[in-house]
Amino acid sequence: MHPILIEIGSITIYSYGFFVAAAFLLGLGVATWQAKIKGLDYSMVPDLGFYLIIGAIVGSRLLYILIHPLYFWEHPLYIIQFWKGGLVFLGGAILATIAAVVYLRYKKQSFWDWADAFSPGIAAGQALGRIGCLMAGCCYGKTCSLPWSIKFTNPNTLAPAGMPLHPTQIYHSLAGIITFSLLLFFRKRLRNSGQLFALLMIFYGIFRVFIEFFRGDYRGIVWIMSTTQLLAMGLIILGIAIFAWKRG
Repeated sequence: MHPILIEIGSITIYSYGFFVAAAFLLGLGVATWQAKIKGLDYSMVPDLGFYLIIGAIVGSRLLYILIHPLYFWEHPLYIIQFWKGGLVFLGGAILATIAAVVYLRYKKQSFWDWADAFSPGIAAGQALGRIGCLMAGCCYGKTCSLPWSIKFTNPNTLAPAGMPLHPTQIYHSLAGIITFSLLLFFRKRLRNSGQLFALLMIFYGIFRVFIEFFRGDYRGIVWIMSTTQLLAMGLIILGIAIFAWKRG
């Protein structure tokens, strides 16, 4: 693939950073659309989005660092170079949610209304952002002999070069598209605020647990599961609990 999207003289635009930025913009656009439909003050989306973006980047990078502590101990300057690859969505989701709770309490807004408004945008952004993973070669899959396997040949790729691998980045992107479609389908069929957000947690968690079986990069190990797989299981359980609570 192409880890570097554009390189003109000393100016370098990395594919991963470009698609992550595009994913955030797409997510904010969808959130604005959904906020208008729900009758929320959609002028708040840019401010709320700013805090979500900061929380997402810091949280996702922090979890990635915690999974690969020895590497960053030896290469401390790489800690801030997140635009080259190395973000874990679940870490970003946790810290972004905390940031949203604090901001919305300050603004005296309903967290659950806004969580529902942002849910489809989060799924859409996930689908687009994973293209950056594909271009950079991060989040790569295990070796396989399937007809849809992919090989990375660029010398700057983060994936093992020249080997047929599961296209897990594409699996993640398709999961985001399916989740986005399901959330739009259920949006008008749910009675209470918070249920759509709960479905996002459940759908994302299920897809993540499944796709993790095909990931080839080191994910951290807890018992027989990867760190992110265990967190995704927790997300499913929490999502089910919130959905049941909000349904009553």
